[in-house]
Amino acid sequence: MAWLPDYEEAFELLKRYNKEEFHIRHAQIVAGVLGFFAAEYEPERVEFWRVVGLLHDIDFEQYPEEHCVKGFELLREADVDETIVHATMSHGYGIVPGAPEPEHFMEKILFATDELTGLIGAVALMRPSRSVQDLELKSVKKKFKTPTFAAGCSREVIQTGADLLGWELDELITRTIAAMRTLDCVD
Repeated sequence: MAWLPDYEEAFELLKRYNKEEFHIRHAQIVAGVLGFFAAEYEPERVEFWRVVGLLHDIDFEQYPEEHCVKGFELLREADVDETIVHATMSHGYGIVPGAPEPEHFMEKILFATDELTGLIGAVALMRPSRSVQDLELKSVKKKFKTPTFAAGCSREVIQTGADLLGWELDELITRTIAAMRTLDCVD
């Protein structure tokens, strides 16, 4: 029988392969953002969405060249349920050969917000407050249009994510900022 870890169990699994604070914090931020959206769209599965967010980059720190490929192996070795395996690895769709297409709404949210949380976080750090609490859409949009700013955050992936959801880019950014404002792991 495959394993459906709860949040704490998933966090322990994440820490087996991730030691750097940056990667752990990113996982917590994405988990929190998914939990925020789950509360609206699938409230009975908030923890599941959060677990997916937590584990989505399980392989990135140790295996950056095999990201979303090695993750399949690590999660399957841990006997994690295939719904989590598929959901976590679908955020590599179109980027990593073999990554499955996001099918479920939650997978599309993950795809759309993963890179975006990094961009929003980078913009927030440039503000005098260093916080998302007073961050506005126009600030993120301005930096979105500057490809050299937070260059590791793919604008193409963010836009594709908005398209997968059927949302305008402004809506995706605004709602992701709102989600990030609710998190303990983000200022």
